[in-house]
Amino acid sequence: MRHLTATFFLITLLSATAWSALAAEKDPCAPRVPAGELAQYKAMKPPVPDTPEAIQKGKEIYNGKGTCFGCHGNDGKGTGPLASGLDPSPRNFTNPQFDQCKTAGEMFWAVKNGVPGTGMIAAVGTGVINEQEAWQAVLYERSLGKK
Repeated sequence: MRHLTATFFLITLLSATAWSALAAEKDPCAPRVPAGELAQYKAMKPPVPDTPEAIQKGKEIYNGKGTCFGCHGNDGKGTGPLASGLDPSPRNFTNPQFDQCKTAGEMFWAVKNGVPGTGMIAAVGTGVINEQEAWQAVLYERSLGKK
């Protein structure tokens, strides 16, 4: 029940701030992690193995209780049903530049803490997903840039 409440809250919040057109994605290589934590998160490695099974679990989380698809889209291109209401637009995980300049640790930080100035909200510690699920979702998101 708590998951449904969190999902409803997320959709309501994002819908309430809708804009009429899709805004441009911010520089995919600009740091989102605070300067004092950047080195730590850049070096951080996933505590779950990068296996087809973990990526599949990440896909299930991304498209399910993580609600990532709502903004990032089923294909990870940042064109989900809620994306048009966000300025800047959600990350395009299929962008090779994003995959090359962002580490898994930096992506985990964004899922854990949210990203100020964007529609990205904190998902870990809020009852949406736990840390292991966040890492699995990150592994799935990173796999989208390799297709």
